[in-house]
Amino acid sequence: MFGIDIFDAALLPAMLVALMAGILSFLSPCVLPIVPPYLAYMGGISMPDLRAGSGRRRILLPALFFVMGLSTVFLFLGFAASAFGALFLQYQQVLSKVSGAMVVVLGLHFIGLFRIPILDREARLEAGDRGGSALGAYVLGLAFAFGWTPCIGPQLGAILSLAAQEASLTRGTLLLAVYALGLGLPFLLAALFIERAMGLMARLKRHMRMIERAMGVLLILVGLALITGALSQLSWFLLEQFPFLASLG
Repeated sequence: MFGIDIFDAALLPAMLVALMAGILSFLSPCVLPIVPPYLAYMGGISMPDLRAGSGRRRILLPALFFVMGLSTVFLFLGFAASAFGALFLQYQQVLSKVSGAMVVVLGLHFIGLFRIPILDREARLEAGDRGGSALGAYVLGLAFAFGWTPCIGPQLGAILSLAAQEASLTRGTLLLAVYALGLGLPFLLAALFIERAMGLMARLKRHMRMIERAMGVLLILVGLALITGALSQLSWFLLEQFPFLASLG
């Protein structure tokens, strides 16, 4: 039950892509700038106190519950995508090519070849006046994952497409867990090292266009991999070069 079906070399390339997509989602222009205000709001402190680092202890627990909230949604989406893929397993090759083509189009948007207007807009779900509590932070995490679209939608959609290719519900859900890790871990690190993080985030804001292009390149590569089956070929290559990977699980 807990052997190669859950984790093996065949899943490593997709997991790496999911982790990179999560990190790039955190660095995206509509996520990175709101991290300090969200941390201050969830901790029930002011922005000056946050900059001074005096409220660090008050933001750590809410930040953890926020990440748990968004992870809950991503895990559910991963399970649903895997179930969908298993249901239409006989059409998997066609679905893979169609979803790959859509991911490539999204990538071309991000590198600036053309613009898709709806992807330049933000749709947010508000969590109400729940600042300063762990439960409120969890609800805010749920709202963030459901409503902060289409900003992180393209990256998330690419990982959901990869999850749909997995024959196992557990493996597909694991991909979304890795994506949630890539998005959530930087958020937790920002809360833990808030003074340094705010300076770093201020510098990163100057490179938003470069980050967007990096997202575009990643999406195009994922889309092409879905169309051509390159991830499967890479998985077999890893198994041939490192046979011990087949025993992981």
